[in-house]
Formats: sequence, structure tokens, C-alpha cells
Amino acid sequence: MTPRTHALLVCVIFLCGMEETVLSQHGLCAGNQCVAIFQEFKHFSEAQTSCKSMGGQLFETNSDSQVPERLFSGINGTFWLGTAKKSAGPQSCFTVYALVGHNLTHQQEPCEKKLDGFVCQYEIEEPCRSLEAEAGALLRYTSHLGFEVKDSATFPLGTMAVAEKAGVKYPDTKHLCFSKTWLRAPWNCEVLQGGCEHGCNSTTGSCNCPTGETLHPNNITCTKEAKDPCKECQHTCQRGADTHVCKCNTGYRLAKDGKTCADINECKEKSPCTGEGEECENTEGGYQCVCKYEYVKEDGVCVNVSICSKCEHMDCQKLNGIYQCVCREGFRVAPWDPTRCEMICTKQDCPAKCNHDADKEPMDQDCYCPEGYVKDVQNITVYCTDIDECDNNPCDHTCENVFGSYSCTCNENFELQGEHTCVRVAMDDYDDGSGSYPTLPSKQPPPPDSPQPAILPPYVKTGSILGITLFMSLCAALMCFVVRNMMKRCGKLELPSLKGADIDIFYLQQVTTETYKRLSIDKQFKNDSQRL
Repeated sequence: MTPRTHALLVCVIFLCGMEETVLSQHGLCAGNQCVAIFQEFKHFSEAQTSCKSMGGQLFETNSDSQVPERLFSGINGTFWLGTAKKSAGPQSCFTVYALVGHNLTHQQEPCEKKLDGFVCQYEIEEPCRSLEAEAGALLRYTSHLGFEVKDSATFPLGTMAVAEKAGVKYPDTKHLCFSKTWLRAPWNCEVLQGGCEHGCNSTTGSCNCPTGETLHPNNITCTKEAKDPCKECQHTCQRGADTHVCKCNTGYRLAKDGKTCADINECKEKSPCTGEGEECENTEGGYQCVCKYEYVKEDGVCVNVSICSKCEHMDCQKLNGIYQCVCREGFRVAPWDPTRCEMICTKQDCPAKCNHDADKEPMDQDCYCPEGYVKDVQNITVYCTDIDECDNNPCDHTCENVFGSYSCTCNENFELQGEHTCVRVAMDDYDDGSGSYPTLPSKQPPPPDSPQPAILPPYVKTGSILGITLFMSLCAALMCFVVRNMMKRCGKLELPSLKGADIDIFYLQQVTTETYKRLSIDKQFKNDSQRL
């Protein structure tokens, strides 16, 4: 290491140590002397110690040396000066009182009192003279104590001089005062990193820059590399003459920063999966339709297979793309539960399907009958008996009862619409050229009397027939008894005694038992028809 470098290092270590104590906010230099204000809350002895640690002493005023007024520009407060006055009482020390807009006032305060700061003076050796700036540049001098030196022809050791131009971000040059000489940056890397903004390369003696930045022509600061604006776009970029616009790939949307791209959640914004058993699952840049829980995909379609584990007959088949329970021969899927099977009944009475409970009566058993059948107990056995829906005549014209259901048919020139309604067909189909249309029959009530013997309704049981027969027999016997007595009385009457102008003659007609039975049955059937 050269003697010059060693001396420079010693100087810098001294300056840095001073900076770690306290920094002056205002200072002036003239000739070989500098005066600075330090704003620290101290009493007199503490202020003296601080000045000595920086190689100076408290400023002493006399007739030849007064505190410069411009040193206190913009400062308010009371500051210690270097002269102490001894007295019989408490020792007092000299101070200076500064108030913005007023002249300085010199006064005395007790030395143990803490004031706003102190004024320090120190001698400088090997000062530097002012620099000459390049055209258009201004020089800014900052001492090692941190205050800016203005209106001075000399500058203390360690002063930094920076040449700047108005409106320009980066400085032109940087110099360091050392032994009456201004060292231009970059200087030795071991001294304040050579004056470099980021770092100094001791091998090459030049300044370093972080990644993505390049060294400025002033050789001390770094600038960001000129970047292609489209490089900031996350996906693609559309260039114009003097502009550029970032674009995003399909399934993405440009974010608020105009550079990055955010994924579009199609599942929330569009609900694209509408198939049976499908649900939407968002993916990066798109989406996919997946099957819901208890659905599986077969041939591109989601089908529900959960029902197969519940089928009563353990048979499950895919019908029309949907898995359904299938029943064994002689059974069908119950309309009240798609997983249960009910017996198919093809006759008037079929045994009911029951969950037998020994503690319950037959009619209270938990039994099921096919649709169109009703529970009935015969010989303590529960049967499913077909309901004759035609008893209520649900059809417009003709009703035909079938096991478990019924069917409607229409008269001639009518056609069936829906299940019950008969509608007259169009008249154009019956135009015979005569200009008139045939009269079409409409729904007529059955004739009041029929010469044919009435057919007993299917719901009449054997017990009912036996009761009716006994009742008819008793009625016939009673009728015979009444007729016989009347005939005996009529045989004793003399007809001449009954003759008169205003007397009506009534004749009794003999009625046989068979005729009475027929008439009673016809009457009962007629009454039943009217009730229905």
C-alpha cells in the first residue's frame, strides 16, 4: 500500500468516526477555520466534551470574533458558547439565543442547565480550494460532518463535491477533498467504496452495478437497462407505431396492471356443463366437465349408478342412458319406489305382498297392492282385488275395465283425445255431396228399462247374494199371505152394494214369486246405476 493510500485511509477512518457521533446541520468555513451548530440537548460540560471529540472546541466570542448571524438561519433555541464565568454563587456560562426573524442575543445561563445545543469551532488543515464546474453544472459541497458548505473558498478534509445539472437525475462527477487535492470518483475502492453508488471492483478499480442495470457514463451511478416494453407482458404483446398493448391467451383476462394475465373461472361466469349428472371443474386457462358424486362417465355421458346397490331384485340395467332397477318376471318396478318391485296381477284377485306381523290382524298387516287394486281380506288372507274404475264411468262414452286399469272407447264418428275425452271428427270426412251431414250419435244415458235380466255388479260377493235371496224369499212369502187374505175377503163382498156414480173400482192382479224377484232386482240395479 502506498503512503498516499495509507494516509487517505487514516483520514477516512477519522471522518467516519466523527460522523458516528453527531452530524452538524449548519456550518460555515473561512480560511483555516469552520464553525458548526450541533443540536443536542446537553449541559455545558457535555457540550465541551463533544466538541473536543471532534477535534474542536466550543466557540468563544470576543471583540474580534462574533458568531455569524447566517449560521443560525431558520433555527430557534439557546446554544452554549465557549466562555464560562466564575462567581460566588452557581457558576454561569455564556450562551447565544436565536429566534427566527430577530437578531442574536447573548446571555448567561447556569452551566448545569441543559440547552438546545452548542456551537463548535475547529481548525482545518490542508483545505481544498473550490472546483470549477463544467458548463451548466452546479457544485454542491458537503463536509464530513454532514453540513452543506456555502459561500466558501476553502473546504475541510473529507468534503464531498458533487457536480449536478438542473433537471438531470444523475450527477456529472463526484470528488473527495484529501490533502488539498480533489480525488475524482471512482477512487481507491478501500475508501468509501471508491465513491460508487452500489459497489466497487478492487481488481479493476471500477464501479459495479446490480443485475439488470448498467454503469452510467459518469462511471459512479447505475441506470436501468433500456427494456423492450413487450417483455413486461406475461403472455403476448400487440405493438403499434409508438405503443404496445399486452394480450392474454384464451381462458385468461388482462389484470389491472395491464401486464399480467388472470385465469377466467368459466364455471362461475358461464356454467358450461349442463349434461345430466355433470358439474364444472375450473382448470388453469380453461375448464372441464366431470361427473358428480355417484355418477360415472360411459360413452361420454354421466350416468347414475348409485341406485343399483338398492335394487330389491339385485338387477340393474342402463335404459336410455340411465341405470334403472329391473324386476324379475311377474313383477314390475313399483311406482312409489324405483328400487322396489311389485307383483303384476292379471286376474280379479291376487295375493297381496305383505310384511307379515303375527301381532296384527290381516287387515292391519303392512301389505302392498299393485296400482288399480285394493286390499281385501278373504278367509283371513289379504288379497289384492281389482278396482272396477268403470263404476264411476270416467269415460265420455264407453269404459272397459281391465285388470289394474281401464280403457275408454268412443262411439262411431268420434275419436279419443287423451284418456277420457271423445271429440267429434271433422264433418268434411262425411260429406256425401247432398249438402247435409249425417246426425252423429252423442253420449246417451242407458234406457230406463231393459227386457234382459240385470247382470250383477262384480263387487257383489257370495255373502251379499245369499242375504238378498233370503230377503226376497221372505218378501214373497209375506206377499202371498197378504194376497190370500184379500182374496178371501173379496169373495164375500156383494158387487151391487159397491155400485155408484162416483165410485172407482180397483182390480188386484196376482203376482208370482218369480216376477217379484225379477222386478226387485231390476229396481235395485236401477237405483245403483243412478247412485253411480
